[in-house]
Amino acid sequence: ADAKCLGMTSSYKTLLSRCERVYIVDGVSQGIRADGRGGKDYRHFSLETGVVSNTSGSARITSEHTSVVVGVKAELGEPTSNKPNCGRLEFFVDCSALASPQLEGREGEELGSHLAHQLTSAYRNEECLDLEALGVIPGRQCWVLYVDALLLEGSGNVVDALSIAVRCALTNTRIPRLVVSGEGEEMEIEVADNPLDSTTLDVSCTPILVTLSLVGDSFVVDASAAEELCGSCSVSFAVDPSGRLMHTCMGGHGGIPYDKMHDIIQIAQEVAEDVFGLMEQKQQEIVSKSLSAHDMT
Repeated sequence: ADAKCLGMTSSYKTLLSRCERVYIVDGVSQGIRADGRGGKDYRHFSLETGVVSNTSGSARITSEHTSVVVGVKAELGEPTSNKPNCGRLEFFVDCSALASPQLEGREGEELGSHLAHQLTSAYRNEECLDLEALGVIPGRQCWVLYVDALLLEGSGNVVDALSIAVRCALTNTRIPRLVVSGEGEEMEIEVADNPLDSTTLDVSCTPILVTLSLVGDSFVVDASAAEELCGSCSVSFAVDPSGRLMHTCMGGHGGIPYDKMHDIIQIAQEVAEDVFGLMEQKQQEIVSKSLSAHDMT
């Protein structure tokens, strides 16, 4: 599955000639990528929130030939036995055949499972999200956040785009207020009737993923599909807004020299800071547009 993430759009393989590969690799080595970006540059992306009406929160990210929609559904369920006081977070990723014909059937299921596993691993750190705040009745009831993502189109570096959309969807999520009455086995839960009587999640420590791909002898961030196909390996870092590393995941068939790890971690932290800044700016624009639309009505 790791190899699939290095060149998700497999149909590119039949279109990428040896000369094109040489052109891409040589360009990266000289700091000039095929699309004009530098090695640390992200492609432009746009964000929307509240795009799916029947969810507790949702978001969509759109970038150059990449489109991901994420919906979060908050439902009451049972906590796990090892964390009876906490809620749960579950990820599912569906890869549409529209993203690539080769993702139809088992290929798409395997990639979806791999991407969901990467998200689960990134959020495994207990500091990412306060799951205790999602507990309702210890050992009996809790909030379960089902995070469902749909990959509609992909042009490389899908997992980073996915992580950005997930964080925005969690930011947009509202949890209904509950009233717990009674004692012992007689405890009952009432859900607030007013949809506005709800709370938001504390996402101050939720991470995004920043992936660096090794193309030739150089690392690039936000690799295009063509660059992924020319790459030998990649490393994804889950980074929170303060720059802390929450998780690291390797992909591909090659290896990364130990003496380069410090440098690429620094690059990932710098890029994450820039992306978080862009996300904040775009989310503020969304709020401003929403307020303007509300004033007009």
